Amino acid sequence: MDDGRYERGLAQLEAVSGPHGAQVVKSLADIAPDLGRYIVEFAYGDIFARPGLDMKTRELATVAALTAMGTATPQLKVHMQAALHVGADRREIIETVMQMIPYAGFPAALNAVAVARDVFAAA
Repeated sequence: MDDGRYERGLAQLEAVSGPHGAQVVKSLADIAPDLGRYIVEFAYGDIFARPGLDMKTRELATVAALTAMGTATPQLKVHMQAALHVGADRREIIETVMQMIPYAGFPAALNAVAVARDVFAAA
């Protein structure tokens, strides 16, 4: 059954991340292609394509979650790039990270600020 999830997800991924998200999926093709497909179909085709939140809000929420996890530096970088791509500014990204201090602690926020520094320098 082809319900269009992959196509919808790929279009959403490209709208949100530009070339960065597609690179992540392509990098999985030789070792875990199903993981790439699940990311496209579920995360972007099902979740990111839902109505109710705009893309900037979704990306800032994702930055918050990845900051709080403290273990997802590569994904945090991609989603900070995506947040900038969909209209978030540097201040909003840093404020999102700061909001995580009471929940995730200073080390997680410091790590996220280091990622933001790299992302902002490359932007």
